[in-house]
Amino acid sequence: MKRLTQRSVIALLASATLGACDAADRETSPVDTAEASALAVVGATVIDGSGADPMPDATVVVRDGRIESMGPSGEIEVPADAEVLDAAGKYLVPGLINAHGHVGATLGLEGGHYSRANVLRQLGLYASYGVTTVVSLGGDEPAGVEVRDEQDTPSLDRARLYVAGAVVAGITPGAALEMVNGNAAMGVDFIKIRVDDNLGSTYKMTPDVYEAVIAGAHELGLPVAAHLFYLEDAHGLLDVDVDFIVHSVRDRDVDDALAARLVEADVCYSPTLTREVSTFVYESEPEFFSDPFFLASAEPAVLEALRAPESMARYRESESAQRYKEALAQAQENLGALSEAGVTIAMGTDTGPPARFQGYFEHMELALMAESGMSPMEILVASTGDAARCTGLDDVGTIEAGKWADLILLNADPLEGVENLRAIEAVWIAGNEVPSVSG
Repeated sequence: MKRLTQRSVIALLASATLGACDAADRETSPVDTAEASALAVVGATVIDGSGADPMPDATVVVRDGRIESMGPSGEIEVPADAEVLDAAGKYLVPGLINAHGHVGATLGLEGGHYSRANVLRQLGLYASYGVTTVVSLGGDEPAGVEVRDEQDTPSLDRARLYVAGAVVAGITPGAALEMVNGNAAMGVDFIKIRVDDNLGSTYKMTPDVYEAVIAGAHELGLPVAAHLFYLEDAHGLLDVDVDFIVHSVRDRDVDDALAARLVEADVCYSPTLTREVSTFVYESEPEFFSDPFFLASAEPAVLEALRAPESMARYRESESAQRYKEALAQAQENLGALSEAGVTIAMGTDTGPPARFQGYFEHMELALMAESGMSPMEILVASTGDAARCTGLDDVGTIEAGKWADLILLNADPLEGVENLRAIEAVWIAGNEVPSVSG
């Protein structure tokens, strides 16, 4: 797997006490939870995010925000100072990782509202749906970098964030490299480029420009994620060592050569199927507008605006919306082919812009991945362990000793269907339980 190099961040490993799990219907040990310095989740079936077989009746011990030990309950000693959560009959999986989101700019249906408060609010929203890490690929500002720099601590209680700064544009190599240098100076984790003409309506970055950007970013130790649409551009970007493809090929069937090149170069592919959905789904009232799992976080004013007849008419009359509807079918077909060929898939959604609903759309993405032919285990790994590896994140993505305790406890088996990832009993980030919704 080609690993994207994460920007070094000084660890703020304070000895904060873990948040206790205080739901009324859970059994705990006699230890006073206010004094407990560890958490033991006992009896759950653990699906660790690596693709390994599930481990029934397992115990996971968490201390100082990290997993201290994990294994069969008969082999793991529960510390005397631990709060014990009886999770028999439940399923424990890693927190989901969105390898392509956007954080901080949207309020309601408007962009342009980037602020620290909005970044934190949206990271809390992601976390409530079990999305515990977000790689924000564009539109990030210094406040997001500041939030990123504060997160390596046992007291964390919202989703983790990694950033790309401004999406790099420019019609000359020099202009584009100036943006790369500006992002690097801000302290980003990735560089994001767009190689797309928006269905023929705008300028598309040329090979000489993106080659210079990729080379320049690599000199600075920064990986490059590429937005694309066309098969030809996927090949061109691989020619110059792009690190990550973060949208589906949508103009035609992928060829065997692309699959082989992606596998050989260890370059991951993030399909972002819900991006296409968002372009046309509001031409009529979507079925999910009555889904309690969606309504748990939806803003009534936003729903009212999208239900307005004039809004729906704009979607129906949009030529690009209808073309993107066709592109979704092509994207799903290509995802199925690439996954079958052994290409590493990383779950991503492009959520964050207006009407691309953070948290809920990640679960919609999982369902679309299943429709594309991926198995529940493949989808879970693409959303956890592989998403972490594809984005160079070493401390999250799997349930194993030493990693951050970013976890989801489920009331149903996610390997029987990805819809069961909605059956959320609890979400922990660094071992701290955060408010969550359940479907």
